[in-house]
This record gives sequence, structure tokens and C-alpha cells, in this order.
Amino acid sequence: MRTTYLVKGMTCGHCASAVTEEVKALPGVEDVDVAVDTGKVTVTSAEELATDSVREAVDEAGYELVGQSD
Repeated sequence: MRTTYLVKGMTCGHCASAVTEEVKALPGVEDVDVAVDTGKVTVTSAEELATDSVREAVDEAGYELVGQSD
């Protein structure tokens, strides 16, 4: 399953690494692709993830999850 989220506040490669590390630590996450220029974080997981779990991971990295993208 692939879900794309919009994350606010990322500006560089370090930002992408921090978000990737935190989100990848969630159970069931197989891959994380971060596009800093658009703020899109695409998560591939074995099953649907709770948005609150993803939000907490993004918060832990120091950024803000503002919603999902189509």
C-alpha cells in the first residue's frame, strides 16, 4: 500500500533523512520516499498505517504533517 502525505517545514537533505528515519521505524513500513521541494512523503507499507502514527513520527523528526496528498 502506498500513501502520500504532505509535510511542512522540510528544506534540505537532512530534513528528508530525519523524516525518513522516523517514519521507517513504524511497524509495517517498507519504504519512504521524501521530496523536499514539494513536501511530499510517500510511504510504502504492508498494510494501511494510522495517520496519527505517521503524524507522531513526523513530529518526532521536528516537522508537521499537514495532510494526505492524492
